[in-house]
Amino acid sequence: MIRIILFLVSLALIAFGFAWMADRPGAVAVTWLGYRIETSITVAVLVLIVLVIVAILLWAILRGIWRSPQQVSLFFRHRRAMKGYVAISRGLIAIGAGDLKLARKSADEAARLSAADPLALLLKAQSAQMAGDRAGAERAFREMSLRDDTKLLGLRGLYVEAQRRDDAPAARRLAEEAAKAAPALAWAGQAVLDDRCAATDWAGALDALDRMKHGLAKDEYRRKRAVLLTARAQALDEIDRDHARKLILEAVKLAPDLVPAAAMAGRRLAEAGKQRKATKILEAAWKISPHPDIAEAYANVRFGDSARDRLARMQKLADKMPGQLEGALALARAALDAREFAAARQALAPYVSTPTRRVATLMAEIEEAEHGDTGRVREWMARAMRATGDPVWTADGVVSDRWLPVTPNGRLDGFQWRLPLAEIGFSRPVVEVIQPPAATERPVEAEVVEASPAPAAKPEAKPETKVEEKPAPARKAAKPAAQAENKPKPAEPVIPLVHAPDDPGPDGGLDGEPVPEPSAPPRHGWQRIRQLFR
Repeated sequence: MIRIILFLVSLALIAFGFAWMADRPGAVAVTWLGYRIETSITVAVLVLIVLVIVAILLWAILRGIWRSPQQVSLFFRHRRAMKGYVAISRGLIAIGAGDLKLARKSADEAARLSAADPLALLLKAQSAQMAGDRAGAERAFREMSLRDDTKLLGLRGLYVEAQRRDDAPAARRLAEEAAKAAPALAWAGQAVLDDRCAATDWAGALDALDRMKHGLAKDEYRRKRAVLLTARAQALDEIDRDHARKLILEAVKLAPDLVPAAAMAGRRLAEAGKQRKATKILEAAWKISPHPDIAEAYANVRFGDSARDRLARMQKLADKMPGQLEGALALARAALDAREFAAARQALAPYVSTPTRRVATLMAEIEEAEHGDTGRVREWMARAMRATGDPVWTADGVVSDRWLPVTPNGRLDGFQWRLPLAEIGFSRPVVEVIQPPAATERPVEAEVVEASPAPAAKPEAKPETKVEEKPAPARKAAKPAAQAENKPKPAEPVIPLVHAPDDPGPDGGLDGEPVPEPSAPPRHGWQRIRQLFR
């Protein structure tokens, strides 16, 4: 609509111009080379316009003739580039479809038609990788790394190839070069960071993390920096404690929920006489993540306190998060040290019916310290071997007795406080017999139904099992040795009884069941993990 209006306005102006000239007639006379030309103003203007148009046409024709060789060359180059583009597209699609033959053919055609095209180099490298030609792929990536527009892509390809041939120095050099060229490049910064962490170069790891700061989310950056500061503080703890304290306080500020940082900060502030600040940090961390290390640092925040003073302090800490197992364990430990056995039993009372290993082990220590009853100690230790596991520092299927900043697989901040993987999916037979066999009766064989595994994070629920009683066959005078070995042994009965809240219960072996010695070698993988809690 606007164009139509403009067109009409233009026509109106032209018509107005001609009308204005027609109303004001005049004459034009030109004398040149003995000739005299006289005409009106209107005719002179029209002749001038025609001459201008003819001049423009002649210039266009002459210009086209002059540039015709260049235009022909440009046409053929464009045609060649289009063929190369089609070859590149076909080759990339063939790589995605897994057609190696077509991909190699398209790569050769693209290299012939568009040798300088970055996509042609990429197609050549990917087709070589697809064919298993590592040398050809490296040549293509190296050629790309020499160009400004494909340098980062070439460095990434060379880095991947170096990792495939396990050339760690070359991979590290390429990652550092890429990170230097583009600090915001995520893979390069992460590779440099992982390398520094693997070499325990925490200062270099912090520098690498700062270079990739803009490519990370704010929370992720703060968490990783806190972990690296904690690792560096632990490394400097025996060398320069003042600097280590400064680093660990910054880590706590960045990540208040980082347990190792909070526990170490509490210990170092307590050593410096800043008990109030240490208490504040430990209490804040305890509310976020109750942990034994925090409880231990909180109990010893004031040097020279008596056992009863530590017990009162632990009671205050446990009251901040009521109903927490870690609080009950810390309170029971402090009560045991103060020889307040009733308080220790009261703290563990909600957990003795289905105890974890630490609860059962602590109950054994209470029995030994209060009564010196070796039998009950052994019963609790036997029950601890059958109890549900406690959380530990675990990562990538590996259990550690302390927190580590890097996992065995090189992952930063990978260790978590949780149940070990060995507990997941574990099951054992559960036997339930209503009446124990009398001394004069024949032994009763029970068919054992294996219980399905319970979740690791919850106490095991005792499933209902079907028990079929059948009389045992009469004993024969003599049996072959092979038959005696192949015969399955009858399951040992477990008699449900009524026990006191702090009694080991049926798993303790009170009814004739042999109790394993504490020093006996563990028979299962989950029992070997128990060594961490001793």
